[in-house]
Amino acid sequence: MESTIVAYRTSFRTSIGATPYSLVYGMEAMLLARLDQLNLLDERRLRAVDHVCAYQRKMARAFKKRVKPRPLQRGDLVLRVIRGLLKDPRAKFKPSWSEPYFIRELTLEGATWLMDLDGNQFSEPTNMDQLKRYYV
Repeated sequence: MESTIVAYRTSFRTSIGATPYSLVYGMEAMLLARLDQLNLLDERRLRAVDHVCAYQRKMARAFKKRVKPRPLQRGDLVLRVIRGLLKDPRAKFKPSWSEPYFIRELTLEGATWLMDLDGNQFSEPTNMDQLKRYYV
């Protein structure tokens, strides 16, 4: 019976947003079993941090394995992907790459400013992942 009362007094109540014990005594109840486990808490946290770091390294390695280097330079001819309506059934037979463009300017972040063959310049940059080299 005594353990039932302790469980009732130390259980979190959603309606009051706290435990009845904390409202009466002004602090949370600490069970003896939990006091023994406090020593292990720091060790568990350190292991969790190590695990997260190892997982992030693994994911970065997997991502870098799939990335294709695109050695494009200023003045290269490139094709730009055409992003159309995804659910348009007529778009199946339309070309997915536009006419060739010259690379006018490159940035280190992967943005490129394009220029068409007539010399008209784009006002907005294009990301490098939307381009592929055009071979004449």
